[in-house]
Amino acid sequence: MINNEDFAKRLQKVIDYYNESASSFAEKIGVQRSSISHILSGRNKPSLDFVLKVLSSFPEVELYWLLNGKGKFPTEEKSKIEITSNNKIKEEKAPQSISVINQTEKISSKEKSIERIIIFYTDGSFKNFEEF
Repeated sequence: MINNEDFAKRLQKVIDYYNESASSFAEKIGVQRSSISHILSGRNKPSLDFVLKVLSSFPEVELYWLLNGKGKFPTEEKSKIEITSNNKIKEEKAPQSISVINQTEKISSKEKSIERIIIFYTDGSFKNFEEF
């Protein structure tokens, strides 16, 4: 179960880290200002949609850190991902940046293309890659 007070503190840390106001943060993640206010005050719990919007808009925020304080913020290490010609994913650790190497052969099938890849690790962490 998420501790609302601790979640609110971590959310405030994210807002402060990016030098955002609650209003500008709400606009960047695509929620109403009142949603931020209610979560920060402890009135409401964050929805899954809210958490996913934060993670999508601010990739330096880790899911487990945001939800229960385990892990680090901001993340110290990002990944470099490459999709090989046989459609296998190769990941390399790269300090302070995420790079996606486009392959010459686009992965698609009749108007379908990859929008996002999420890699889940056995320690409960994950990496979210959205730019292809």
